[in-house]
Amino acid sequence: MSERLLFVTGHLAHARLERLLRSLGETPFVWDICDIGVKVAALMTEAILLRRLPRPLNVDRVILPGRFRGNVDALSAELGVAVLRGPDEISDLPAFLGRGGEAPDLSRFDIRIFAEIIDATALSVEALLTRAEKLRGAGADVIDLGCLPDTPFPHLEDCVGALKSAGFSVSIDSFNPDELRRGARAGADFLLSLDENNLDLAQGTAATPILVGSPVHDLDSLVRAARAAEQRGMPYIIDPILDPIHFGFAASLVRYVEARRRLPEAEMMMGTGNLTELTEVDSGGLTGVLIGLCSELKIRNVLTVQVSAHTRRTIEEHDAARRLMFAAAADGALPKGYDAGLLQLHDKAPFPSTAEEIAEMAADVRDANFRIATAPDGIHIFNRDGHHIAPDAFSLYPKLGVEADGAHAFYLGAELTKAEIAFALGKRYAQDEPLDWGRGADRPEEERDRLREAGHTLRRKE
Repeated sequence: MSERLLFVTGHLAHARLERLLRSLGETPFVWDICDIGVKVAALMTEAILLRRLPRPLNVDRVILPGRFRGNVDALSAELGVAVLRGPDEISDLPAFLGRGGEAPDLSRFDIRIFAEIIDATALSVEALLTRAEKLRGAGADVIDLGCLPDTPFPHLEDCVGALKSAGFSVSIDSFNPDELRRGARAGADFLLSLDENNLDLAQGTAATPILVGSPVHDLDSLVRAARAAEQRGMPYIIDPILDPIHFGFAASLVRYVEARRRLPEAEMMMGTGNLTELTEVDSGGLTGVLIGLCSELKIRNVLTVQVSAHTRRTIEEHDAARRLMFAAAADGALPKGYDAGLLQLHDKAPFPSTAEEIAEMAADVRDANFRIATAPDGIHIFNRDGHHIAPDAFSLYPKLGVEADGAHAFYLGAELTKAEIAFALGKRYAQDEPLDWGRGADRPEEERDRLREAGHTLRRKE
């Protein structure tokens, strides 16, 4: 027997929901729609649902709008059937129902992120721990202590000890043999960067050396260092060194490919900062490409650095990229359709409603509350008194008649500005919701189990 689904919606979305479900054609489920009697999902409450849903419910699942704010588990227990929160937008319903495949598993990754603190020598132990906690929260697996040339680091041992006690993995990044030796003795897990001439600094310690050539671009020297580490029974990671654009970038890519060919089983590292920091483009896209290269070459360690303001989310971006690439590689697929975390400026489907669908909703509105939406033709704002369209907020404001209502004018100005940004960039806009910048910005935690305070457009004036 086919599964029976009941879709609960508000009046304004009813016709569109029905059209979409009919457009699916033959489905493995039987569906029905219940118009719960409110105009928008934001006004749907648990009490309204329990009072207005017909009984008995001869269905297997009840699907609520994604913007419903209430406890679906409590509703499931009360109604005796599974109650689920669907997607925020009707246009995303086919994927939710399985037409877009199962949700990808993004919990897995196989790339370790080293996060360098470049000014570790200048920080107190307490400040270092605070910085490290923030980096770990962003996705870092190893805290790399950057040692500055000709700058004493008297509290190096204290820093390593404090980080280890707090559960961190630690690497020491220095050209000073004494600092590397001290770090290893203090319990550091990794030493950057050793070569065939000073490999003995890691001998007899628990630290894994990160190996480079001597000079650093000499691949033959790097291979010799790796062979020497193998003969001593030492674990190691090789770093062929990624160079900046116009300063050997293309040759360094060739070097990585050749290093993998000559050392097919070696653990490898790529320092991505020479590209993300030294190229004035949005770092998320660069990171995605570099992590894709790491995925192809089985490079399981990346060294990140955040100095420039435009790379302030680099750890979060690396974390998103490693999960995306792992999922795609596991499926033998393109890294497309798994996660939008690196689509920070533009969305794949920026307009969930067409201009015609918005016009249809606007025609049904019978109150003074303003609704705002975007479509390919511009920003739409409508209520019972009119439906206006423009590409920018300033063009719309004179048509709204809210000059005497400061609070309402402020709210509409803020929402229309947000809609203007979304329309200009091709991002998805939803009234009373923050724009989604992917991994480019923190997204506020949502409490979907309780009804939140309605925005000004949904409040009755005092």
